[in-house]
Amino acid sequence: MTDSAPSATPRIRRLPAWLPPALGVIGVLGLLALSLSVGAYDLGRDEFGGELFWITRVPRTISLVLAAMAMCVAGLIMQLLTQNRFVEPTTTGTTEWASLGLLLITLLAPQAGIPVRMIVASAAAFAGTMLFILVLRRIKLRSSLIVPLVGMMLGAVVSAFTTYLAASTNMLQMLGTWFQGSFSAVVRGRYESLWVVAIVVVLVWIAADRFTVAGLGKDVATSVGLNYERVVFIGTALVAIAAGVTTVVVGFLPFLGLVVPNLVTMARGDNLRSNIPWVGLGGAALVLACDVIGRVIIFPFEIPVSMILGIVGAAVFIALLLKGRPRG
Repeated sequence: MTDSAPSATPRIRRLPAWLPPALGVIGVLGLLALSLSVGAYDLGRDEFGGELFWITRVPRTISLVLAAMAMCVAGLIMQLLTQNRFVEPTTTGTTEWASLGLLLITLLAPQAGIPVRMIVASAAAFAGTMLFILVLRRIKLRSSLIVPLVGMMLGAVVSAFTTYLAASTNMLQMLGTWFQGSFSAVVRGRYESLWVVAIVVVLVWIAADRFTVAGLGKDVATSVGLNYERVVFIGTALVAIAAGVTTVVVGFLPFLGLVVPNLVTMARGDNLRSNIPWVGLGGAALVLACDVIGRVIIFPFEIPVSMILGIVGAAVFIALLLKGRPRG
């Protein structure tokens, strides 16, 4: 009787640490090249093609990346500060307040430039977000669904008032254009203001450790010596700037700050500093893909990015709700 040799346990070979980031960067670069090559105008048709490439397509692609990074990082910050994964600027009323500020400055000072409009829209978004946080602190029952529900209710009230004000002043069509969330009007000379949100992303990365500690709750943050109220104030201000600038330049990008941060944190955990690059890459990839789909699905016409992004975001939102629902 012979003994059989024990079978060796197969080893699972892990991927090199550099491979996932490299694949992510390559994927985003491929989408960037695809975005630059898609358009209704044939760039090789005449001598004006090269000029139009730098006037329209390059600014549009840059604005896609900047807006995506800004809204994703803003959603990530809001989820930490509220300790709820279902909040982001479009589910807390932040973008609705920014639109109200944009409408007010347009009515009161029609000749105001884009920088002034961005400042007023960001100030209105900051006031609305602070109001949301104050209301949230007075609510005792803070389940995962109550928090975004309160934000959407406040946003609906502000949106209704904004629509009434726009209808009363013959600004309803312009309001609809702001809400559209399209990059078709982004050209050279109009998108440069979006570089402000790149500064916001850098500031978030610098203060990432403070935001991570604040996400553990006021008691824990205070016990380790963190000024919790100051961090909440700074985080809200950065979110407001990102939402205000993005709303003025491109309009609404629904669910973007909800989908990408949730997918990244589910895969990598809650370390904000290490998640910011992944959130930026994921947001850029999602918006670029939605933009390309919107441009080719009924070519040569175009579907706004917000429409496709809303469909994708709503599906992921429902999936997250169903996954978090208690069983039995």
